[in-house]
Amino acid sequence: MRLNYLIPVIILALFWNCTETPEQSEVVDAPEEAAAKPFPLSAEFRSYWYAGQAELTSYELSQARYGELRDGEAVLIYVTEPFDPVKQVKDDRTDSSTVSVLKLNRTKKFLTGLYPYSIMSSIFYPVGDHMGASKISTSVQEWCGHVYTQLNRRDSLQVIGHSYFESEGEQDFKLPLEITEDELWMRLRIAPERLPLGELRAVPSLEYLRLKHQPIRAYTVQATLSDPGAQRTYTLTYPELNRTLQIHFEGEFPYGIKGWSETYPDGFGAGAKMLTTTATRKNRLLTPYWTKNSNADVILRDSLGLD
Repeated sequence: MRLNYLIPVIILALFWNCTETPEQSEVVDAPEEAAAKPFPLSAEFRSYWYAGQAELTSYELSQARYGELRDGEAVLIYVTEPFDPVKQVKDDRTDSSTVSVLKLNRTKKFLTGLYPYSIMSSIFYPVGDHMGASKISTSVQEWCGHVYTQLNRRDSLQVIGHSYFESEGEQDFKLPLEITEDELWMRLRIAPERLPLGELRAVPSLEYLRLKHQPIRAYTVQATLSDPGAQRTYTLTYPELNRTLQIHFEGEFPYGIKGWSETYPDGFGAGAKMLTTTATRKNRLLTPYWTKNSNADVILRDSLGLD
């Protein structure tokens, strides 16, 4: 990379900011899938995703939990980052082994009566759209405790989990390489025409599996994509889980997510019922949010309609 003319301050900014430069997308693949070649990035993609800022989108949330729907808010934060395929962390010192990823931080906040819930998932997906998600992690915090699950893609899907529930406890195991539901939120932003369709095997979102205390493994799913138009819908139906996820997104680049719905039996015992979680887009903002950390920047939350 031609950095000899840059002053040290700018070099440090490149190392530590969330975004990266377009040159960082021209890198080698992770070792286990080196035979798969990345798809070339379009000029349109580079212009949008390597502009030194993130895409922040806020949503009005109605979340199913304990057999009732709860009002809340969700935010999707998409941004490109340099990624170390060996350590599987954000790369602070980019070199020839760096992989460029599109990262999604998907957050939710809602109340269950007296106490609050906070959920966050992070998905790291190579922009070349030629392999599965490199890393996925999900954490859930509420007043009863918190749980954390992480999945790393190497020669298998390596899963670690920590929970305050005895039945889940400490987990450390491997799964065969499979499609993950969480990575599909990335693939539809890059190239929806390459989304997998038909009957598949996929690992459902880590968020769903933890909230419902379901085994972390692949399940059979039927995937469909609506016809081209101003809005498109990608639908995943899991017969074994009696669960359907629909992601609604713009039909043209950058394929922004307009909202989603997720239907499954929620609650316990006699109180269980089919409920549908929905998220409806409020506002979208393109900004280098990591630089907007002063008290004066709080007003930017108004632009997203956030409390």
